[in-house]
Amino acid sequence: MEDDLICSLTRQVKEEVIENYLTERCIVGLQIEEIQSRADALKAKAAQTGVRLSRLAYLMTHPDMTQKLVQLLGIPPDSLWMTTADRRFNRGAQYIRVRAFTDKGRFRKLVLEAYERFHSWMEEYRKAYEDLMQECRAVNTNISRFQKNFDLLTILSFLKSMDTRELERKQYLGDNFTADEMASIDQKLYLPPIAFERFDIPEPLSLPAPAAIENALGILSSEVYRKYEAYVRSLLM
Repeated sequence: MEDDLICSLTRQVKEEVIENYLTERCIVGLQIEEIQSRADALKAKAAQTGVRLSRLAYLMTHPDMTQKLVQLLGIPPDSLWMTTADRRFNRGAQYIRVRAFTDKGRFRKLVLEAYERFHSWMEEYRKAYEDLMQECRAVNTNISRFQKNFDLLTILSFLKSMDTRELERKQYLGDNFTADEMASIDQKLYLPPIAFERFDIPEPLSLPAPAAIENALGILSSEVYRKYEAYVRSLLM
């Protein structure tokens, strides 16, 4: 009788440990889902930022001039941003209105304003990128702490000692946990850390401040205007 009581109490304790494990695992799972949601939003912001670069590259009117812009801004040739610079501008950004006495002056202001907006978007993107990286590190710390707080081998052994119907009745690891999944139960218990790289989010560019590059961009816009004046005038209409 005493042995039965001890066994019963031991089983209740183990079941309580599993309940606590599943509760905390659910909390960590929600944190991981939040990271994924933010990563998706950040990729969308990268695309929106890329539109501003695409607009700036579009103003260069010719691949040779675009290449000079890319070199001036220090855009890595193998980056997603380079792909964006080569992509045709689809006018997914707000129209820029500028005024000047001459078309050449208007075009210069247009290029400078386009760059300033691109720089502003990139800085906002950088902050969101760094915030997400920091949040990933925090969640990974939670995952590591969570794994250390529970003896997964003991939990695994206890779960495998239960039959399939009992597992389903108690709804451990989900309503649809079947006998065929028992072999991979240890994989279900383990939570791997978040690998930030798997989100495939482009690293933000380190762009020069608008004031620091104003003269160089002005010279480039003058060269574009001189070589492709007719086309530039059509852009200003």
